[in-house]
Amino acid sequence: MPTPKKGPRLASSPAHERLMLANMATSLFQNGQITTTLPKAKRLRPLAERLITFAKRGDLHSRRRVMRVIRNKSVVHILFTQIAEQMEQREGGYTRIVKIAPRVGDNAPAAIIELVTEPVAKKAVVKEAEAATKVVEEEAPAVETEAAEAAEAAEAPVEETAAAEAEAPAEEAAEAEKAE
Repeated sequence: MPTPKKGPRLASSPAHERLMLANMATSLFQNGQITTTLPKAKRLRPLAERLITFAKRGDLHSRRRVMRVIRNKSVVHILFTQIAEQMEQREGGYTRIVKIAPRVGDNAPAAIIELVTEPVAKKAVVKEAEAATKVVEEEAPAVETEAAEAAEAAEAPVEETAAAEAEAPAEEAAEAEKAE
């Protein structure tokens, strides 16, 4: 386990930081994106992604764990119904941090943290490739059996003629012996 950071956190105390992060997570889920300082966005990302993971589970225990952090029931409802449904195909990386110009008042590095709502295309491509492979594998045995049957049909006359030719000299030799 990593050692906790020493000294002042984002605010004056750990309790204040926890409340600030909870408020920022509430705003993030309510609005879809928020503008804040870069250190705050970096501290918010793991919390928000963990809450979305709980929402994807969807059971009562997960809902109660999310309610410990986010006190607004309507935001929790939005998280569990809409946001979790959007993130169902995604296996992580639910948020995106985009750096923007420094804040005007104190020149602090600013950033936008937002929910990633684009559908995941990677799984669709993989599923299509797997389906195509499965279709080819199903067709391959049928093609192989047809090819094998055609090859056997082509080889059969050759074998019969070769066998007939082999028998013919033997028969001629037997007839020649009888004649002598």
